[in-house]
Amino acid sequence: MKRGLVGLLLAATVLVPRDAAAQLGVDVGVKAPDAALETLDGRPVTLAETIKGKVAVLEFWATWCSVCKELEPRMEAAQKKHAKDVVFVGVAVSANQSVERVRRYTAQHLGGFVHLYDRKGDAVGEYDVPATSYVVVVNKAGTVVYAGVGGTQDIEAAIQKALK
Repeated sequence: MKRGLVGLLLAATVLVPRDAAAQLGVDVGVKAPDAALETLDGRPVTLAETIKGKVAVLEFWATWCSVCKELEPRMEAAQKKHAKDVVFVGVAVSANQSVERVRRYTAQHLGGFVHLYDRKGDAVGEYDVPATSYVVVVNKAGTVVYAGVGGTQDIEAAIQKALK
């Protein structure tokens, strides 16, 4: 099992202190890793092709994640505000949820997002995801400018870093 997936599963069952979570995950300043994912209808896609040349907000989330639900209004507001300039990608983790469950949830939530499913945990591993509600912001050059976890992240400030 990849290190990131282990961290995700542990974080799903215990509360991770903010300082500990900040030490996990992809480093700010690095090129955004690529990963093999799939669309919600099962087509293979890479994360790199989805975000290439765009400012991107990636959220690693799950339908069962209460912290993700806390973050959802901030994410939806940011997506509406920046729809023309930023691609929002919801990376649904496969832990304890099926692609069908994700499809049902996204039919009513997170409109305007590109929804992808991480069936094999490739993206979770490449990004060393510490917990669901993990957000990564990437600038047009493909560099990670922000990474954070939790329901009260300042998504707007992170997007502004990427738009500079």
